[in-house]
Amino acid sequence: MRRRDFVGLVGAGVLAWSSATRAQQVAIPVIGFLSARSPAEAVPALRAFHESLAQAGFAEGRNVGFEYRWAEGRYDRLPELAAELVSRRVDIIAATGGDPSPLAAKAASTNVPIVFTMGGDPVSAGLVASLNRPGANITGATLMGVELGPKRLELIRQLIPGASAICFLVNPHFPQTSSEIHEVNEGARALGIKLTVLPATTETEIERAFDIVARQRFDAMIVGTDPFLLSRRDQLARLALGNKLPTMSHLREFVVAGGLISYGPSILAAYRQAGEYVGLILKGAKPADLPVMQPTKFDLAINLKTAKALGLTVAPTILAVADEVIE
Repeated sequence: MRRRDFVGLVGAGVLAWSSATRAQQVAIPVIGFLSARSPAEAVPALRAFHESLAQAGFAEGRNVGFEYRWAEGRYDRLPELAAELVSRRVDIIAATGGDPSPLAAKAASTNVPIVFTMGGDPVSAGLVASLNRPGANITGATLMGVELGPKRLELIRQLIPGASAICFLVNPHFPQTSSEIHEVNEGARALGIKLTVLPATTETEIERAFDIVARQRFDAMIVGTDPFLLSRRDQLARLALGNKLPTMSHLREFVVAGGLISYGPSILAAYRQAGEYVGLILKGAKPADLPVMQPTKFDLAINLKTAKALGLTVAPTILAVADEVIE
């Protein structure tokens, strides 16, 4: 073999090896991140997810890629977005931002592993066979926030002893709304409270709901556990304060935005759990073997600055049991 031919052959071999190496380096797993929320307002939750994923050894741009899909409160977009992620051949889907996301992801694929965060009961929603043994290709973390509606009513009654008329702001498009209304209605009936349901699916409809608030005399408002309403927490806090209406919500994020009081689990903890599970599955774990995680602690948060603006005095007994007091 002539030297020139040998050098050419070696060069071609090196080139082929180099190309294969580059291809191997590029072939990192890709996470499809599907959310019913909006990217701007979900920054803390996304950060918690990434931090937990990093603890599992995966960092975006280093050894894992991401395909983000945001429905921005429009739940009807989720099936298309989920199908798009499946068509992109992502290795796993993190279905976050409430119940509509995992429902859409599960409908899109029975093969791609799915890790969810949601507020309702995944068993009754038909997502998993049981909490301990999810089965199939899906698992995750639930906030179980819907079941706490009656407890939130009790806390409102403690905060405002004379409260007898309360409005309940909900998004009719949210899958858990019917069961949530039922739970809160049962609690209101037991406490002798008249409950008025106010529907809102858009920013404009939230404004209209507060037009009703302005015309009627409500002692307080409960905000539903819907992710869209969470995304509008700044608007809700502004309108509630303008109408001198105390609000009770399920997440401290509402209180930080200016709402009065909240009682529920940590949404950031659920996103951290999702990040941990995604890491485990990327390392070879099966979703069917990972139990659905539930909150072990529920926090009471109060905004004393808002209470003062509303002319309310928070009883020392409530302050004594509060996990977070914003002054």
